Amino acid sequence: MSHFSTIKTQLKEAEPLIKALNHFGYSINQEDKFVKGYKGQFTAVDISMNLPGDTQVGFKWDNNSNAYELVTDLDLWKFEIPVERFISKVTQMYAYQTIVSKTQEDGYQIVEQKNKNDGSIELVLTKWEN
Repeated sequence: MSHFSTIKTQLKEAEPLIKALNHFGYSINQEDKFVKGYKGQFTAVDISMNLPGDTQVGFKWDNNSNAYELVTDLDLWKFEIPVERFISKVTQMYAYQTIVSKTQEDGYQIVEQKNKNDGSIELVLTKWEN
């Protein structure tokens, strides 16, 4: 019986997802694309990483939802924050990375960034025309 849990996300692109994870200091396992669970069970994922406390987390592409799902063994989740908070933080940074990347492609630059007390991030962008 599998102990792995899959949690749907709205994360659809690998690059901003990896940038978001790297932003928080999580290193991606470049060669090992699996998550280890209860009694040494393994499951394949597309992106895998280790969290503190020997918790392994992965993201697996789901063709039905056309987005990545978070995959982990919640019985082994020994991370300092609940999984819902972890997903929330990663999703916010994913959105930030996507916005910065897309707006830079369109010639915009960040002129001001504020990290607010409520946890939101306020960006002011500008585009200079010649």
